[in-house]
Amino acid sequence: MASALEDPVLDRQFKGHRDTVTSLEFNPNNKQLASGSMDSCLMVWNFKAQTRAYRFVGHKDAILSVDFSPSGHLVASASRDKTVRLWIPSVKGESTVFKAHTSTVRSVNFSSDGQFLVTASDDKTIKVWTVHKQKFQFSLNQHSNWVRCARFSPDGRLIVSSSDDKTVKLWDKQSRECVHTFQETNGYVNDVQFHPSGTCIATACTDSTIKVWDIRMNKLLQHYQAHSAPVNSISFHPSGNYLLSGSNDSTLKVFDLLEGRLFYTLHGHQGPTTAVAFSKTGDMFSSGGSDVQVMVWKTNFDKCDYEEVSAAHKQRTGLDSHSNIPERQPVSSVMKSTVDTHINTRKQPADMKNDVDVVDVGPALFTGSGQQGGMMNGGRQYGDSEGNGRSSPSTTPLEQKTIPPQIANTLEQIVGQLDILTQTVSILEQRLTMTENKLREVIDNQQKITLQVRPSD
Repeated sequence: MASALEDPVLDRQFKGHRDTVTSLEFNPNNKQLASGSMDSCLMVWNFKAQTRAYRFVGHKDAILSVDFSPSGHLVASASRDKTVRLWIPSVKGESTVFKAHTSTVRSVNFSSDGQFLVTASDDKTIKVWTVHKQKFQFSLNQHSNWVRCARFSPDGRLIVSSSDDKTVKLWDKQSRECVHTFQETNGYVNDVQFHPSGTCIATACTDSTIKVWDIRMNKLLQHYQAHSAPVNSISFHPSGNYLLSGSNDSTLKVFDLLEGRLFYTLHGHQGPTTAVAFSKTGDMFSSGGSDVQVMVWKTNFDKCDYEEVSAAHKQRTGLDSHSNIPERQPVSSVMKSTVDTHINTRKQPADMKNDVDVVDVGPALFTGSGQQGGMMNGGRQYGDSEGNGRSSPSTTPLEQKTIPPQIANTLEQIVGQLDILTQTVSILEQRLTMTENKLREVIDNQQKITLQVRPSD
């Protein structure tokens, strides 16, 4: 190997949530991290020094899932209040609401082209929506119990879903048919993720196991029994070579999928680790837990020359390691102490800064309907070193102390013009939809007339 592996290290911790962190997602630009929580708030954390975090208030119950759009300009959140919200991750706090399901919405995911959303709910359905027109497209209805997770494949042609009916289903988005069902015998699947190649899926189960399935041959490839409690969340490294997991046993684990072994065990959270996510570049990953903390880690171990590892593995097995995962025997928890590296970060480094200014942002809707949600704890700003409460946090600028008034006025004018452009585009989209519908009616009428004329000929 060209270079020695380096261990992952805890880079920073964010404190701002008041209840269990349920979901995490990096902005594709690698400058922000979104987190959802049982406290009903969406937090957007900025990595730039001296930049405040945003707390978005609008949901009326716990947020169970968050996802950034591929462009990074939108954040979607799914909630126990039966809705999905689309947010612009800025201080204005603009959002639009999908009254998505008749029960808790547990999962939300953007397609890779950013055109569609898929949602999963306790009403036993999976629903697909268009993002820009914000229209419902269709439902997938074959699950017989709560649907915990639904995600698009990297190419957007497939949808995978997991349910408390102990099944994982693969759906063809075009035909809207279930093309295969994987059965779980010992527990439910809390999370399911597509491998970056789109050829495999991984499942996180309540029976403490992680499984990797080949969806081309519908075959179990790898079966890990490394955790000692239910696995809540998993995330593939963008290279496809590693898998990250978080469990109720309070640990994070990193698996080397090429070698089929447990790679690292990380101890950071006090209590269950409930959410994990790799960044889009793979140089960072994050974790959240019942201890209400959000941790950001530097990956480090992916800095080694994995091309050499891949070449060696390819020579050994004849597989393309970037798009295929080798079949391995189950990795038992009994082997854990001999095959992985334990890293304990519960003792916080002395130079780590946890105090982050947080701006509470109200639910200003795209539609301008004036709907307002109650501000948490009177809408005061948490982490403000001056301790000043603010009555209108939705208009609080990001860096109020440092932005000159002229620049602020210019920015407000630009934002106003963008709002007008957004409304204009929305109107044009509505008119285009009406035109398309009328054109479809004309074509249908022409076909009917043609069919009526032909018999008389």
